[in-house]
Parts: sequence; structure tokens; C-alpha cells
Amino acid sequence: MSRATRTGLAAAVFVLLVSGQDFSEVKVEQLAKGYSFTEGPAWSNKDGYLVFSDTPGDRLLKWVPGNAVEVFRESAGGPSGNAFDTEGRLYTCETHARRVTRTDRKGAIEVLADKWEGKRFNAPNDIVVSKTGHVYFTDPAFGEQSDHRELDFYGVYHIAPKAPMKLVAKPNGRPNGIALSPNGRILYVVNSDERNIRTYDVDRNGDTSNERVLISGIAGVPGGVRVDEKGNLYVAANGIAIYSPDGKSIHMLEMHGRPSNCGFGEPDLRTLFVTAGGMVYRVRLEARGAY
Repeated sequence: MSRATRTGLAAAVFVLLVSGQDFSEVKVEQLAKGYSFTEGPAWSNKDGYLVFSDTPGDRLLKWVPGNAVEVFRESAGGPSGNAFDTEGRLYTCETHARRVTRTDRKGAIEVLADKWEGKRFNAPNDIVVSKTGHVYFTDPAFGEQSDHRELDFYGVYHIAPKAPMKLVAKPNGRPNGIALSPNGRILYVVNSDERNIRTYDVDRNGDTSNERVLISGIAGVPGGVRVDEKGNLYVAANGIAIYSPDGKSIHMLEMHGRPSNCGFGEPDLRTLFVTAGGMVYRVRLEARGAY
């Protein structure tokens, strides 16, 4: 057996051991189409439905399994990333309104943050909420968003349940997707310009430290990121790039169109929803998303 063959077999075994997934059996199904640009798929574990953003259309859409997609909210501030907390409340990054909001289960909307030190955010992009209620979000600026900036930096922020908002980082490139490890002790931040993922340790108070690069040289322009229960990372880039918790490449899941974001959902959390262009896709996996 040649050295190249042994290397290929070792790589295949590594993929199966780490992911437990035979990717040759994966099927990509189209769930929704006809939108200008979709973003922010987020699953409500509490109420069993998917929310995603139609950013240019200024709408949040909702899908309940077995039903057609319906409008969740019009005039939604140019929504991008979304996340649910353990109470079933929806958190949304509103890029046009330049703020982060929280919607309770009755539909009441609360503005969580819209300024840093008196200046309006650039355009909040993606968001994650820990099991204990700590909120982390990115604030880059893409395209026309750059023309209206009041802040002279891109930011990553932390909103604690009972403490003032803190600035986690001021990256040189634009931060985009954001996620937490299954135990909530590591924060992952995608940088679209640098094409890498930085990580931060998270302490019991939700504060971050020890910034370092985990993954570099991501093919394409990386956007959203999500994590499965084993800590593997799923990054929206040229396709869905899958990495082990220590940053090793596992697989590239090819998609129709360029993915902007992804998120696990359905009752067993084994479906990966992917937003790409004007589409939303549904991919059933053996992996289970981190709650």
C-alpha cells in the first residue's frame, strides 16, 4: 500500500471517528425559495418552529414542520442573525435599524442594545445566547453600511443578564458569525475578511479572555457558524465547511448557491438549515446540534 493511499485511508477514518457521519448519504432538500437574500436560521426548541430572515425584504419568516412558510414579522429592521434563548424568546440583529432586539413569546419587542458609548452600532450581524442568558453579537459593516458608521471600529459585544454591556474585541477584519461551544466555555467568532475563526475562553460570569486563532485559510468568505453536540463547527463559506473542535477540517458539504448562515433544528436537532442566496435548505445529519 502506497504512502498516499495510507494517508487517504487515515483521513477517511479520522472523518468517521470525529463526525460519525457518512457524508455520501447526505441529501440537501430545498425548503423555501424566491427571496432576495436569506439569513439567520434559528430553531425554537420551546415552540417547534424555524425563523429566518429575508434581509432586503425587511421580514422575518416562520416555518412550522408540515406547513408552508409564513410571515413572522414585517418591518423587521433589516434582520440578519437570529437566536432563541431557553425561554423561547427570539433575539435578532437588525442591520438597518442598527440594533439588537428581543421578542417574547407574545410578540412584544424590546431593544436590548443600539449604541456603544453613545454612538450607534454599525450593523449588528449575528448573535448567540448561552444557556444562562449571556448574549454575544457581532457588529461589522458591509457595503452601504460602511457609509453611515459612527463607530470607527468593528466590534464583538457581550450583554450579560444583569450587568452593563461589554466590548469583547475590536478585530481588524469584519466579524460575522458567532457561536458557543456545547458547554458554553468557548466563544467562536468568524472573521470574513481574514477568513479565519478566533476563539475566546468564557468564564462563569460570561466574560471572555485568551483570544487566539483556531481555524485559518477558510475557502471562500466565511459567514455564519454553528456547533454540534460534539463541538464540531459548521461554517457557511463556499459550502458548509465542517471542522473538529481542535480546528481540523472534516468535510466540505457542497451546496447550491453560497451559504450565508446555518443552524440546527427540528425536535431531534439533527437537521441543519442553511440559508443561501434567496433559498433555505434542509439537510438531515447524524450529528445533533448543540442545544
